[in-house]
Amino acid sequence: MFVIIGIVIVIGAVLGGFVLAHGNLALLIQPAEFVIILGSALGSLIIASPLSVIKKIFGSIPQLIKGVNFTKQDYLELLKSFNDLFLLAQRDGLLAIEKHVESPKDSEILSLNKTFINNHHASTFFADTMKVMLSGGVPPHELEALIDAEIETFEMESKPVVNAISKVGDSFPGLGIVAAVLGIIVTMSSIDEGAATVGMHVAAALVGTFLGVLMAYGFVNPIATNLELQHELEKRYLETIKACIVAYAKGNPPIIAVEIARRTIFSDYRPSFQELENYIRGKSDK
Repeated sequence: MFVIIGIVIVIGAVLGGFVLAHGNLALLIQPAEFVIILGSALGSLIIASPLSVIKKIFGSIPQLIKGVNFTKQDYLELLKSFNDLFLLAQRDGLLAIEKHVESPKDSEILSLNKTFINNHHASTFFADTMKVMLSGGVPPHELEALIDAEIETFEMESKPVVNAISKVGDSFPGLGIVAAVLGIIVTMSSIDEGAATVGMHVAAALVGTFLGVLMAYGFVNPIATNLELQHELEKRYLETIKACIVAYAKGNPPIIAVEIARRTIFSDYRPSFQELENYIRGKSDK
């Protein structure tokens, strides 16, 4: 949603400023310039990226619009569900949580955390890791290495998408110059048609430069930055899950395991020790 708001603000500021300067908006409607710049950008993306990355780029559009925003409440629910699950394992043995791990969405403990359940990657990440723990014979340090490998893979998978979008963004000013040069070529071929005609062609050529710079710094590069930050938030969510699992695997009591996990949460979303304790005990903060 904020991406859409930002796009509207950019367009409104640019066009509004142009109109305030007594500019004619009709002059900015240059289909040829749009075709040259946007078509070349798409072509360069196809040249530079394998099909898998291109699919991920277009697949990330819904995520970009919806956004990834884990709240303090999401983390409280996550840590409470893990605390309850590990308390069950502590009381009845690890096999008692097997059904919860096999199908988190059907678990009366984990299914209460809608953000966790609806995040397919996070819930699968947790379930697969817990299955390894339940299988037995895996020391905590090896379990931690296994989790680190998956988080690293997640990070490496997200980088090509961000890098590809950033590269396209960086290319837009150059493509704008290409469109402008082509416009100047057209202008030079019409030099004998009078000053008014030449002026119109020059204006059209300059729209290419304008569009290239605007696309780069007003839209595409900010989109790449947004996706990068969203991936960082998702990675931190996985890091919190990892911290809790590893802490419990090392023999810590459930309440200590969730406290260790709490320390990994970014400060913007991190509940205090008292908030977490009260939430786990079902008390109100008021």
